[in-house]
Amino acid sequence: MGSNYAEKIIIKVGGSLIVPNGGINTDFLKNLNKFVREQLAKNSNRQFFLEIGGGATARHYRDAGKEVIGELTGEDLDWLGIHATRITAHLVRTIFHDIAHPNIIEHYDIIQKASEQLVIASGWKPGWSSDYCAALLCEDYGSSQMIKLTRVDYVFTADPNIDSSAQPIKNISWEDFRKLVGYEWRPGMNAPFDPIAAKKSQELGLKVAVLNGNNFENLNNFIEGKEFIGTTIE
Repeated sequence: MGSNYAEKIIIKVGGSLIVPNGGINTDFLKNLNKFVREQLAKNSNRQFFLEIGGGATARHYRDAGKEVIGELTGEDLDWLGIHATRITAHLVRTIFHDIAHPNIIEHYDIIQKASEQLVIASGWKPGWSSDYCAALLCEDYGSSQMIKLTRVDYVFTADPNIDSSAQPIKNISWEDFRKLVGYEWRPGMNAPFDPIAAKKSQELGLKVAVLNGNNFENLNNFIEGKEFIGTTIE
């Protein structure tokens, strides 16, 4: 479906890489800009899809709302997250304005037949994270694998910031991964790959590689089929 590129590379860019708690990470965006342009220049048969997360922006709005009225509904929390992904995605599309498809994918019930080598996507609707939307991109555009860029090298058996005994995982099945992260989505939850997206990815038979988004040489190694550092879920 979509365009006729032989290889479609779906990358979920974690919002914390772009908008950490201290503002927009322009160093990361410069490196992403350089990397994507180099990738597309050396292989005209590749089409990149960048699914963009929202980062700390949604948390700032969430915390402001809670300070004023105490609690926000789950749907409002989700919408804050969705709009955070959209403004962040628009920033990324602006950076790639000369080569990217002009429209950001925001509605996943419509398949855009983009002729450009680069397509930017954001969140869609409440109940679904940008991880889930990335899985939908794989389904809609015929990719059997996805790359999830985060701030860590691996998925761990527990949160290493809390549990000193946490161990890195190199390979894990969807069944075991879903036991690890749970089965319910909560707005703003912090998981290496959200439970609803994990269920969808398992149903689609996707291979998902969780990589450190700050290591672009390692990302290139994965794309080129070379040895890489990261967690594979399949």
